[in-house]
Amino acid sequence: MSEHDWDLTRPIGPSRPLPPPPESPRRGTPAPRGRGLAATLGLTVVNAVLPGTAFLAAGRRRMGALVLVVFLLLVGGAAWLATTGQRVAAQIAVDASALIWVFGGIVVLGLLWVAVVVGGYRALLSPRTSRGGKVLGGVLVAALVAGIAYPVVTAGQVALAQRGLIDGLFADRESATVTAGVDPFGDQERVNVLLLGGDGGEGREGVRTDTVIVASIDTDTGDTTLFSLPRNLEDLPFPADSPLGDVYPDGFDAGSESESLLNAVYRNGPRDHPDVLGPTDDPGADFLKLGVGEALGLDIHYFVLVNLDGFSRLVDALGGITVDVNYWVPINGNPGTGELPDDYIEPGPDQRMDGARALAFARGRFGLTDYDRMARQRCTISAIIEAADPVTLLERYQELAATTQDIVSTDIPRSALDDFVDLGFLVKDAEVRSVVFDDTVINPAYPDYDRIRSIVDEALHPAPAADDAANGTPAPTPTPAPGSPTAAPGVPTGEAGAVTDVTDACAYDPARAAEARAAGEPPNRAD
Repeated sequence: MSEHDWDLTRPIGPSRPLPPPPESPRRGTPAPRGRGLAATLGLTVVNAVLPGTAFLAAGRRRMGALVLVVFLLLVGGAAWLATTGQRVAAQIAVDASALIWVFGGIVVLGLLWVAVVVGGYRALLSPRTSRGGKVLGGVLVAALVAGIAYPVVTAGQVALAQRGLIDGLFADRESATVTAGVDPFGDQERVNVLLLGGDGGEGREGVRTDTVIVASIDTDTGDTTLFSLPRNLEDLPFPADSPLGDVYPDGFDAGSESESLLNAVYRNGPRDHPDVLGPTDDPGADFLKLGVGEALGLDIHYFVLVNLDGFSRLVDALGGITVDVNYWVPINGNPGTGELPDDYIEPGPDQRMDGARALAFARGRFGLTDYDRMARQRCTISAIIEAADPVTLLERYQELAATTQDIVSTDIPRSALDDFVDLGFLVKDAEVRSVVFDDTVINPAYPDYDRIRSIVDEALHPAPAADDAANGTPAPTPTPAPGSPTAAPGVPTGEAGAVTDVTDACAYDPARAAEARAAGEPPNRAD
């Protein structure tokens, strides 16, 4: 034997390598541990609110950082549109083509949001999670996806509803008084819009425009003056160089006094002379634009007609409005036939009204004057604007858009909407005043149109008083002459042609309301 045969240090049997010694963890690095189910579910919820955080927690830092940065950029863009970028947001909202892109973007972002939630959950889920834990996690993810779907679907529906509203309300229509391609905002000092309240509906033949207001808007400042004409104004004049000037050389006449009033022009003019103005989709509005413009000495550029038959649906779609009532307002009743009111709205501040009651408030005139009703209608419009807060609009927008298309018509073309957006932002912060031509200023049966035009011109271009010409102080507004007609206790007499602030005219007047209550509940009521 050799000496190797007696080597006792060699192992008996086949030779095997010894395993390497275990490495000690680096100092400062925690040993890997499994993530519990509660932590996974919690991080999944956080990831739905702050996308990208689940990927960061799962160690996928690049993916997490990318998703989080994109999310923060989107939030920043939305915040900008809601604050300093409101003008851009409004311009997008009146662009039908842009709204299609908005809808597509909402759908894509919604799908990506869902993918981030599901992907983040899968990245966090431990393979050792029990079957019950996976079921619980699936239920949570499904709930989060449903929660994401609600705002995404709502936003998409709002975008489509807005596009439908733009396409329906501002469709390019034929008009005898709007010239295609002519920009009234180009070098015009003012844009004049005729606002009409049509009192048509069940039991009424045609539409009578009982509300006739012209909004004259300064294109530089947004300052607006509202000129209100009484419904019983007679002999409405027309421009001498228009076809209507030849048909009605002495003012509008439909054969009888009751059918020749201002509120009957919209219905009776086109009925008696259907083709006198040539091709037009709304001849009644064109009749009024020409006549009211001639009466006030203004060029009327556009009209907006709101049919009061659907007015109550608009108020209900907003969830109601709140108005101040300073005197007894009749509900229904017809002074012409002697039909008594069904009830009365009692004086009081901050009265919440649904659509039917708001319509009664705006319409009621039994025992009152047309000027009282005109004032209440302006206050009702103001209350509607106040009720249209962003949250209400978002929640009820589809219903509001559908209702608006049913009750509103206009000849404002789409090409002018961007300019109206800019003008709207000016009007929002500008002064709004009102001039009412009541019977202390004019006699509706024998109106002095030269005087009306003079009052309009003075309201829009006030001349400085002689003593104040040097410092530019405007002349004071003239007050009604002594002996002007007065109303019953608690009933306003109108604004008498004076320029007044619309907000002040609609405010609650405790003294007037107390006087109305002291006079007792109105006795004229149908039992």
